[in-house]
Amino acid sequence: MVLVLVDHDHGELDELSLQAVTYGRELAASTGEQLEALLVGADGSGVAGVLGEHGVATVHVAAHDRLTDYAPVAAARAASELAERTGATVVLAAGTPRGNEVLAHLGAITDLPVAADCVKITPGSPTQVVRARWGGSLIEEATLHGSPALVSVVPHTFTAEPGGDGKGEVAEFTPDLSEADLVVMAKPAAAAEESSGVSLADAKIVVSGGRGVGSAEGFAPLEELAGLLGGTIGCSRVVTGNGWRPHTEQVGQTGTKVAPDLYIACGISGATQHIAGCRNAKTMIVINTDPDAPIMGYADYAIIGDVGKVLPAIIEETRKAKAG
Repeated sequence: MVLVLVDHDHGELDELSLQAVTYGRELAASTGEQLEALLVGADGSGVAGVLGEHGVATVHVAAHDRLTDYAPVAAARAASELAERTGATVVLAAGTPRGNEVLAHLGAITDLPVAADCVKITPGSPTQVVRARWGGSLIEEATLHGSPALVSVVPHTFTAEPGGDGKGEVAEFTPDLSEADLVVMAKPAAAAEESSGVSLADAKIVVSGGRGVGSAEGFAPLEELAGLLGGTIGCSRVVTGNGWRPHTEQVGQTGTKVAPDLYIACGISGATQHIAGCRNAKTMIVINTDPDAPIMGYADYAIIGDVGKVLPAIIEETRKAKAG
């Protein structure tokens, strides 16, 4: 059986998890196994129908009166219990910070290796995987020993598509959790996404700033442009390091990997770690004073100039266009 760990926020499905479900369906079909899913938290029951449309036969819901928010160790404990009981051969998750974190704890609990950021998985004994390393600049072929195989898939490698004849039947259980499993639990944060109403990972348009923006105050025009375009704000690691923007907005290997229709990079030089997070953008516009900046090699359109002067002009023209 192929088990997919599906992330959700109080019943709202994570699109990247649906991508993992789609690939999990392909894996299950290749081995003649059944595709099942695990959601942690009782409010996950409401998405069983959607998962059924994507080929999931059984949706296991780990319900516990203490599981009210994301708790990585508790989620891993529930996954361990379920995988052992169902005889899962593969435990799959989206290669997001949450997905990789839960798998890391699951590996520690089961004493099994974890293969993160895979682009191809060939189940077997042992399992063969192809991994994207160093932001996709290096592809690694590896052998994964142990069962079940614990793997995560690179976000945006697969497209979430309905398929299969799964019914998404709900099977609720109460995992055996200790107090230590619940020590770490995320609390609802003041959403940095509230201004645009769209998350960074799912945004179709991202306006992202780097060192060249100059300061925290320098992000004001980026926020204005993002608002006009219905997008959201992103940033580079140096920006979060300087305390200009929160880590939740960081795009890159150690931040969020995005694949928007449009990525506007403002004052970003393009370190390898940042490119790893935005290289899947369908269209990239780069604004930079340095024509030789590394990010220029990924630009579909480049504007050589100061962000502080270029953005106001773009904002003005955007307002005119929206006014008709």
